[in-house]
Amino acid sequence: MTEKRVIRVADVMEQDFAVVEGVATVAEALAIMRKRNAHFLIVAKRNADDEFGIVMIRDIAEHVLAPHRSPERTNVYEIMSKPVVSVKPEMDIRYCARLFHRFGISTAPVIAGDEIEGIVTYDQLVLKGLATQA
Repeated sequence: MTEKRVIRVADVMEQDFAVVEGVATVAEALAIMRKRNAHFLIVAKRNADDEFGIVMIRDIAEHVLAPHRSPERTNVYEIMSKPVVSVKPEMDIRYCARLFHRFGISTAPVIAGDEIEGIVTYDQLVLKGLATQA
């Protein structure tokens, strides 16, 4: 019987991600998203005692577009999720998928110590993770 190799979050995560300050306007965040072709931005910590946040296209649609708020007058910190649910790089992708399902999320930063090493999404878990096993 052959033993299956454990696929870790670090094996499938994306290391290219964009960061925005919480005081940035939603219009500024959208400009970064367009330039980077991103569907989310990590919100930087303000200081060592702060936590990372995340703002997603869905947040902008629900909290700015639908209620007809001005993107130029709405700050990222008003609509972001914080603290963000994060995962460790050594986590097995099966447990990461379970965590995503349990909390109803599809994206999480991969944090080691106090630094973000990358981002993992459902797409990466399935397309890269399962492809590695096949």
